[in-house]
Amino acid sequence: MTVRPSLAAVPPVAPSGAETVIDVRDLRMRYGAAEVLRGVTFSVRRGEVVALLGPNGVGKSTTIEILEGFRVRSAGAVAVLGADPARADRRWRAEVGVVLQSWADHGKWRVRELIDHLGAYYSPYPRQSASRPWDPDALLDLVGLAGLARQKLRRLTQGQRRRLDVAIGLVGRPRLLFLDEPTVGFDPRSRHDFHEMIRQLVEGEHITVVLATHDLAEAERLSHRILLLAGGRIIADGSAEQLSRRAGTAAEVRWTRDGQHFSASAPQPARFVHDLYAEFGAAVSDLEVHRATLEQTYLTLVRDWEAGATTGAGVFREEA
Repeated sequence: MTVRPSLAAVPPVAPSGAETVIDVRDLRMRYGAAEVLRGVTFSVRRGEVVALLGPNGVGKSTTIEILEGFRVRSAGAVAVLGADPARADRRWRAEVGVVLQSWADHGKWRVRELIDHLGAYYSPYPRQSASRPWDPDALLDLVGLAGLARQKLRRLTQGQRRRLDVAIGLVGRPRLLFLDEPTVGFDPRSRHDFHEMIRQLVEGEHITVVLATHDLAEAERLSHRILLLAGGRIIADGSAEQLSRRAGTAAEVRWTRDGQHFSASAPQPARFVHDLYAEFGAAVSDLEVHRATLEQTYLTLVRDWEAGATTGAGVFREEA
């Protein structure tokens, strides 16, 4: 008998008992008569990677811009690294890294030159626990650009440019990092390397990461927790596995018996496999259990919400 795990990568284990880095209570945002955020509540602990997901236009970018201090909320309480982003000073700003979808700068800059220049802005805000800014050569090595230190920006490929964007977000050695569609333009190998880099940062530097992405496989691989935003509220909060259980998303079981291939949808795969072996025993071979992907769970939760099956935040929240 062989039991093959799901192809989805196992996400990291969430930290327990860590300090709260982000605390959001009843966050609301209006644009004229339109209320985009209608009572968003969640928290993020130090060392967590949290993905914010949801259909287009539900307020993901607005929420993140409020957390970054780039937009002033209409109502609610927000604390990021112990301060209100709407009133935070430059020392607070030095603790926050932002990787935008694109970065506008002059193509004549050379890679190391730009990193060294930007790092100088963080020098007035030293931190006892770590040197600041990040050493340019060490940082370029971390993001895989050490061999391109003297390359002009206009000559970088899209994937190389994205790596530089990440280096820019990290140069101040932030405690909190916001990533907006970080691997757009990456090939599979580059995407894998980037994911490993984020894991190293989280484990080695204890950086907290808030990730906004449309790549659900990426969110599943990287995130401790998923926050699903719809209708101006958080309608789901938990790991991909927890949300799959809450949504009742079935796993797929595949096996071979007497030379024939079978597959079945199983809401309770462990019980299904037990019953399968109880009935057929050693005749069962090549057993595979694939739990539902985050994409399947996401579509189920959004569909149920749109159909009126949910009534607000906490419906799909995993109990402590």
